[in-house]
Amino acid sequence: MAHAKAEIGTVHYAVHIETGGHELISDEPVSRGGADAGPAPYDLLLSSLGACTAITLRMYAERKQWDLRAAGVSLRYFREGDSERIERKLRLDGPLTDEQRKRMADIAERTPVTLTLKRGLPITTELEPNG
Repeated sequence: MAHAKAEIGTVHYAVHIETGGHELISDEPVSRGGADAGPAPYDLLLSSLGACTAITLRMYAERKQWDLRAAGVSLRYFREGDSERIERKLRLDGPLTDEQRKRMADIAERTPVTLTLKRGLPITTELEPNG
């Protein structure tokens, strides 16, 4: 399944990430002590959800042979005290019926990353031996 490696050195707070044969940088914004060299961790989380949503909608429309010309996914993360939530807005371009649009919104609620986030999942941590 998915695999990623993240490493940080002494540069605040740039993290080099390798995943799926790609390399990218994550960082904190200047306001949080970083250099804004890449998206912050929560931006990456939203990006993952947005990508999964858009890909799933494209696949579904193709399977149904619906004329979806483009799909846009806008996401925002909110934290208020102990409460967290993500708001997702879909933009569906093409001559879709109201029923098709409603079905696409329903499909967005059941993408793989959406379901993982809604369910939650255990995370285990172990230390590698010094070497």
